[in-house]
Amino acid sequence: MAYMNQERKAAIAPVVKAICNKYKVKASMAVRNHMTLVLNIKQGEIDFMQSYKDAGSDRGCASDREIKHLQVNPYHFNDHFTGKAKAFLNEVFDAMQTGNHDRSDIQTDYFDVGWYVDVNVGQWNAAYALVK
Repeated sequence: MAYMNQERKAAIAPVVKAICNKYKVKASMAVRNHMTLVLNIKQGEIDFMQSYKDAGSDRGCASDREIKHLQVNPYHFNDHFTGKAKAFLNEVFDAMQTGNHDRSDIQTDYFDVGWYVDVNVGQWNAAYALVK
């Protein structure tokens, strides 16, 4: 059963903070429902929205609508982002998975992970701020 606590988060947080500083991104970490480690990216120099569009991932969005926040798919983010955003997400997901395990077998409907990982770029009520 997935389980995440504040002690595990505290062990992972310094590595994630160093990655955020390297890419000049401001973010905060949280634990949700004792099973998910969450990184909320608030602002930074990486244009996640343009990278998302460049990868062709905005096909389902209305063309005249501006994307203000994203919930990054932890399983397919390599297909949905390009460039610096993709490099940042690769490093962050690797760091957030440190010590995690995945012994799931979907064929037999058996799911066993250490914890889940979510990355949000902006929030529904606070858009991601691109800083130049």
